[in-house]
Amino acid sequence: MVRYLAGKTRRLVAVARGSTTALHPHLREVEVVLADVSVESQMEQAVAGIDVVIHLAGHSGAASSLRDPFYDLKENVGGVITLLEAVRKHDHPVRVVFPGSRLEYGRPKALPAAENDQLRPVSPYGVNKLTCEMYLDLYSRLYGVSYAVARITNPYGPSVGGPAREYNVFNRLIATAAAGDAITIYGKGQQLRDYVYVDDVIEALALLAAGDDNTVANVGAGVGISMAAAAETIVRIAGRGSIEYIPWPQAARQVETGDFVADITRMRALGWSPITTLEEGIRRTLDSIETPT
Repeated sequence: MVRYLAGKTRRLVAVARGSTTALHPHLREVEVVLADVSVESQMEQAVAGIDVVIHLAGHSGAASSLRDPFYDLKENVGGVITLLEAVRKHDHPVRVVFPGSRLEYGRPKALPAAENDQLRPVSPYGVNKLTCEMYLDLYSRLYGVSYAVARITNPYGPSVGGPAREYNVFNRLIATAAAGDAITIYGKGQQLRDYVYVDDVIEALALLAAGDDNTVANVGAGVGISMAAAAETIVRIAGRGSIEYIPWPQAARQVETGDFVADITRMRALGWSPITTLEEGIRRTLDSIETPT
């Protein structure tokens, strides 16, 4: 997000809790504020004079939220409340863009899942994302805070943080194949997922940031592909690695949502469409692993 916005705005502030390694190539164009999103006084300083906040801080992982729901609640819901409290105290309007999740839908009754469909999460993480949306709506009604929510499906792509273990599963699969190791797929791998490349997600967030209306919109490719087919595509493009099918772990089975494909009609109406094919996205991600910047 910083890379995309650098040079495009009058003033760009990045908030980091600790290391600024991820921002290093762009520090000359960015004001860096070392702050914790859970500390209100620090967030008040961070948002001073800011017109738009793209809130990408938080804790990810549906399975990990089962093990420690209190931590997930504090980091995600607590962080949003702290931010909203800081925003409402300023004397000029601030727009908040929040990354929601497909996990807010739980197990959809029909596909593709649309924004007005039933929301019944199956993990504390999904519940907390939905709760954050409700707080955004509440602060809009009480204090006039403008907001947009992007319910993101399964994002992937080059990441300075490296492949994560319990979230960003697709990145982990790509990194595993790049290392020549076996990709593990649960069950028969027939569950559908909607994979969207990171650059397309960034474009969507930037578009939502530039809007005026309160908006909740799905951000995905709008196309489903099975885990097995995705793994086969990764191995083919990487030219190495293999696939191993294993039984479902209990924790993963508990938070499994079944097939998911997003209805992206609302984002298309706003002028956004994903442009990166799955194969091109996999190639770019592999290149980033093999030739890190």
